[in-house]
Amino acid sequence: MWHKARSLAEQAPQTRNRYVDFLRALSILAVVVGHWLVAAPYIGADGEVVGGHLLGILPWTQWLTWGFQVMPIFFLVGGYSNGVSWASTRERQGHYSDWFASRIQRLINPVFPVLLVWAAFAFIATQVGMARETVRMAVFLALIPVWFLAVYLLVTALAPLTWKLWERLGWGSVAFFVAGAVAIDWLTLSADVPYVNFLNFLFVWLGIHQLGYAWQQDRLGQGRALALFLGGLAALVGLTICGPYPIAMIGVPGAEITNSMPPTLALLALGVTQTGLVLALEPWGRKLLDNLTFWTATVLMNGMIMTVYLWHLTAYVLVMVAAWAAGGVGLRVMAGTAEWWWSRPVWFALYIAALLPLIAIFARYERGMGAAKRETPVPHLRLVIGMIAICVGLAMTAAISIASPEGVTGVRLWVVALPFVGAALVGFGPVYRWVRG
Repeated sequence: MWHKARSLAEQAPQTRNRYVDFLRALSILAVVVGHWLVAAPYIGADGEVVGGHLLGILPWTQWLTWGFQVMPIFFLVGGYSNGVSWASTRERQGHYSDWFASRIQRLINPVFPVLLVWAAFAFIATQVGMARETVRMAVFLALIPVWFLAVYLLVTALAPLTWKLWERLGWGSVAFFVAGAVAIDWLTLSADVPYVNFLNFLFVWLGIHQLGYAWQQDRLGQGRALALFLGGLAALVGLTICGPYPIAMIGVPGAEITNSMPPTLALLALGVTQTGLVLALEPWGRKLLDNLTFWTATVLMNGMIMTVYLWHLTAYVLVMVAAWAAGGVGLRVMAGTAEWWWSRPVWFALYIAALLPLIAIFARYERGMGAAKRETPVPHLRLVIGMIAICVGLAMTAAISIASPEGVTGVRLWVVALPFVGAALVGFGPVYRWVRG
């Protein structure tokens, strides 16, 4: 894999902004490490496994989420990449349907295997009599990462519109989404309007996505980036320390407000802070990536980035199950103790060891396996319905799980089916290939 990545690295054009690829890899790796760190199960005095959460056990660790909650960086990179890709499509007078269908396919192809594997697990475990709550917990934990893909698809679908907003309003388009996030949080926190906060899945992430356009258009040099960092940090400190928002940028068990589900103005401020910081460091980052070894490592990671993201919690679950089956080895240490911290490198090595075979098996789905050949653009209505089916399926997977507490199969078959049906409508995936014969 390294030799293949090195060959690709050597072929990359000099005009390519390697820092974009580096930030994409860095952001996903930070998410993986963060997930592996905060999940802190242990065996209690009654012999039962307790699903501990580090941020609840050690409140001071909530500050660490300012560094590990880096999904804003992924949306920043998405804005840059979508800006480049959509501009190129327009220059070629290409169709929106072709452009968006290809983006959906690249993003969703790696999801099919993980959905099928865990649906099969839920079915088999239910048939052999495993407690349904245990099945649900394992499946739910393993498939948490898919929520992000539903939101990212929606943001990508709106790229032509948000690009047009950027062309007409420039920084005003960023201000528009910031104002929208402010209004939504006011309606939520002050006016107690129910459910309106879910709109911030768009306002917050589209605001960060717009900053990606600014970066791609060379409107965020070092000076402006540093100003963005300082301004975002001041806002973040004010909103959390002086304001109503919690310090943690992810959900904490028992907390009244979460900054991530749905996202809040505080998470938007964190995104602005992180954007300013990473772009202020861009000259040094690009110089570092001139080194072929560092650039090859970046290419290698980007070639399996979605596989790592989608399967890293499966690896975690496998290690936890193995530890429990071995008599609870390592699970009788209370999270947050010195012994627990010293044991983290060992646990991380086990997670990586469990993840590597999964990468070897499933990374091929990320490289466009089964790419559909389209002679004509996908009709807009079919594209929209397909996208909605995929997004609803992924959102429900993360929200209610594909494991069912009732029924013969133990699987919510409609949730599993939606992404496959949606992909077929767009023109790819296993169902599409089966129908085409």
